[in-house]
Amino acid sequence: MPRQFTPKVVTANRLLEGDAVWLTEDGRWTPDMREAELLDEEAHAELRLLLAQSQPDVVVGPYLADARPGAEGPEPTHFRETFRTRGPSNYTHGKQVEL
Repeated sequence: MPRQFTPKVVTANRLLEGDAVWLTEDGRWTPDMREAELLDEEAHAELRLLLAQSQPDVVVGPYLADARPGAEGPEPTHFRETFRTRGPSNYTHGKQVEL
């Protein structure tokens, strides 16, 4: 029996900076997962992933990541994606500079 499709977001790393980014509904790449397009249909998710894969000059390693709807937009459901929303793992770069 095939697994039921669960909501996803398209994510990748920005080619030049290496930052984690998510694909928005209007086709932009954002560093804020809450702005990502939440995909709840498998066929549409696959099309959005193909769009991401067609941009090797912008992002690397695009994939579909599980997500759930949240009050402010999509939220991660797995530790890996939670970690990626926080930026680099040391406090002197990226999203963690303000901390």
